[in-house]
Amino acid sequence: MDVEKRSASVDPSRKLHRRKLIIIWSSITGAILTIALLLLILGLTVYKPKKPILTLNSLHLQDLHVSLIPPVSFNLSLAVNITINNPNKVTIKYQSSSATLRYKNNDVGNVPFPDGRIGADGSEDLNLTLTVFADRLVSDSDIYGDVVAGNVPFSTYTRVKAKVRVLFFYIHVTSTSTCDVSVNVVSQTIANQTCYYKNKI
Repeated sequence: MDVEKRSASVDPSRKLHRRKLIIIWSSITGAILTIALLLLILGLTVYKPKKPILTLNSLHLQDLHVSLIPPVSFNLSLAVNITINNPNKVTIKYQSSSATLRYKNNDVGNVPFPDGRIGADGSEDLNLTLTVFADRLVSDSDIYGDVVAGNVPFSTYTRVKAKVRVLFFYIHVTSTSTCDVSVNVVSQTIANQTCYYKNKI
């Protein structure tokens, strides 16, 4: 009995269809990879997260009243003006920020400021009033010697925590400033002021 053997042949139309699919998927994959590479380059250059710049513009003595006669009192208020600059090409959001008044590394005053946002390449000025917590200050025995000497050393610590969106992710950045000030009790002025700034991602 003769068995007819036929060689399997591929339909030319199916072969052409498969080739078209390969070309289409290769084009789509190439386009996706190109877009991803472009976004990565933009994320590492133009849209690279930059630290907000915190600048203390002015620090003035707003109120001062000292009495060493019982009941002892020490009332102090400082007017602080700061600027937050956003060097990023996108809007940043800042939150959980505050300014603190310190006496010899002890917090004796604090003022939080509300959450906010700053547009691309924008800036915002903040006017804050730092008021001393008198009960915390007079409980420190060192304050009496400084008052008698005529100069009381304080430091202000301001911290801004912000979020910068890069592509699909949020990057947290923090900027701080510390200013050492000396309050002259007799002339009721700020006798000396030195500021330090620190930014980190």
